[in-house]
Formats: sequence, structure tokens, C-alpha cells
Amino acid sequence: MKAPSIHLRFSPAVLPETAGNLRAQVRALLEETCAAGVWLPDGLSWWGRNPALSRALGDAGLIGMTWPSEYGGSERSYLERYVVTEELLAAGAPTAFHWFADRQIGPSILRYGAEEQKRRFLPPIARGELSFAVGMSEPDSGSDLASIRTRAERSDGGWRLNGSKIWTSYAHVAEYCVALVRTAPKSDKRHAGMSQVIIDLKHSNGITVRPIIDLPGRHDFNEVFFEDTFVPDDCLLGRPGDGWAQVTSELAWERSGPERFLTNFHLLRALVDALRESASPAAQREVGRLVSRLRALRAASVSVAAALEAGETPNVESALVKDLGTNFQQEVPEAVRRIVADEGIRDEALLDLLRQVVLAAPSYTIQGGATEILRGIVARGLRLR
Repeated sequence: MKAPSIHLRFSPAVLPETAGNLRAQVRALLEETCAAGVWLPDGLSWWGRNPALSRALGDAGLIGMTWPSEYGGSERSYLERYVVTEELLAAGAPTAFHWFADRQIGPSILRYGAEEQKRRFLPPIARGELSFAVGMSEPDSGSDLASIRTRAERSDGGWRLNGSKIWTSYAHVAEYCVALVRTAPKSDKRHAGMSQVIIDLKHSNGITVRPIIDLPGRHDFNEVFFEDTFVPDDCLLGRPGDGWAQVTSELAWERSGPERFLTNFHLLRALVDALRESASPAAQREVGRLVSRLRALRAASVSVAAALEAGETPNVESALVKDLGTNFQQEVPEAVRRIVADEGIRDEALLDLLRQVVLAAPSYTIQGGATEILRGIVARGLRLR
């Protein structure tokens, strides 16, 4: 019997007619708040954290944009949200305070959470008042989430957590963390027995947070330890045992967004500004090559956003966008470095930005899933393994 053909679906998608007005709104807000000293452009783009800017974006209805109004959302489309995300990335705006909750945790609560959880968590997220961390990766597990060992055991009125998470961004300052934990013993079914829980990081017992300082010298990452940490029943997200299905759908939101290839856009733009009319033919070709790849990645990413808008779960397409985006984002600083050397550029602002990005670039291969894991997802999706 002939095997069925498998296709990646990157259907052409067009941004909505409202895109122009949305861009103007975001740019005006960013210019106004930057001029007022609320924030400064961050060399590492969206990894910067600024609660005041997040609140301003929330006041403007630019967080939780796709959510129902009864939960604080604006009932806009995924493609409209995409436009806003592009503008924030292009400006290098520090948005990490609300980023994870807006991008993946909020949608997961909306899809799987109880009504009380939706009313409790979604409105303050949409206002830019509540910050979440993501508890997926664990020491010695790499990107193999199915091998997690953090366990949650039944206790009166809830669960007792024991274990640890690593690379937990901003866990030292976030109010809550959504963690993938094992609520049943391991079995022959690797993806069974896992659940997600919402952990109050500020008021729960038995939590220790240890910093992990990255190459640029920043404290964004952490290792988090749980020792008999109590999580009440009303903080179980979804049904027990459904954690794997929930987390894989969540990763589609995490992996396919424009941050996977636009994080270094401000570096590329700074290079173009520094070159002006003096660029050699070789530099022009190099920049043109980067821009053409960027355009192709953007088209694929917009297609995934359109699929999410249609209620689909494009896990394979998201993994491919993330993998190709990682390659691109690590190539940008190398290309800029070569051009800066060859053209003799001495622009200090550009050179400082380049130093920050070069130090951050190695981390791109593990953010949102290691390259090997992503390629495995694509291979399985195409029935190549």
C-alpha cells in the first residue's frame, strides 16, 4: 500500500487591513513612553523586563489581544497581535514582564483552565500587572520534556511538589509559574502521567530560586527547587494526565512567533543605518541576502499565525520556523561582524549592540526547544522516522 503523502502547510496569509493603524498606534505609544523615560531600547530586545511599559501596553489593549473581552482581552485576531509583536521587536522594547503570559500561558489558561482560573488570572495579565515564568526544562533532561522527574503527589486539598526546573526565565521576580510535573508514575507510555500546575512563587512554601548568570552578565535565568511545595487543587491547569497535550499545543505559540527571527532585527537595522550610502557591493549583497531570508521566514511565521487563528495546532510548522529562525538569528551577528570589519565601521552604538548580541546568540539553540529536538519533530511529522 502506498503511504499517504505528508505536506507542511505554509498557506499564504495576508495581514489584516487594520495593520497600518495598529502599527501607527504601537509606534506612537513607544515613542511617547520612551521620550518620557519609561523605558530604553534593550540590546537583547524582548528579553528586557519593564513593568511600567507592560502596564502602558495593557492600558492600550495590546496584551491579551485575542482573548474574549470578559477576560480582559480585545477580541482581536492572531494576525493583528502579530503586527503588534513585530513593532515591539523592531523597537527593541523590553517586554519580558508580560511576554510569556501573553504569548503562551494566557492562551493555555483560556483553552484548558477552569472558569475561576480564567477570571482570576487573565484580566490582570491583560492589564500588564501579572508576570509568569515557564517551568518546563529540568536538569539532566535537556529538551526531552517526557523525561521530567519533578513530581506532584496528592495531598489534602491539593498536591505536594518535589523536584526542580532550570532555565526558568525571571522566576526570581515573577508572581507565578506554570510547571509541567509528573502526577503519575512513569509507564510504557512516555507522554502519560504528566500535568500542569500554577504555582504561586511569592507565597508558596518550600521554593528556592538560584540565579544563572548568562554570558552577557544578566540574571534572566534561574534554577528553581521545590521541596514539599503545596499547590491547591484549584491551581491544577486542565485535567490530571493531560499535561503533555497541553504543553505541546503551548509550544506552537512559543516557537512560531516573530521573536524567533526578529530578535536581532534592531542589529540589522543599526548596520544599515551605519552603512548609509557608503556600503560596498559586497556589503550590499550580504545585507540583501539576510533581508531575503528574513522575508521568507516572516511569510512562514505569518502563515502559522493564520493557522492558529483558524484553530489549528501547527506543531510541525512551528518547529520548522523556530529551527530556521535560530539559524538566521545566529548568522545575523556573524554577518554584521564581518561587514563591520570589512567596511571599517567605527559606530560605537552599533559595536556595543553587536557585542551584546554575540554573547546572547549561543542561547538561541535552546530557547523554545533545542535544534535536535525540533528537527526530530519535523522528521516525525513528515514520517521520516
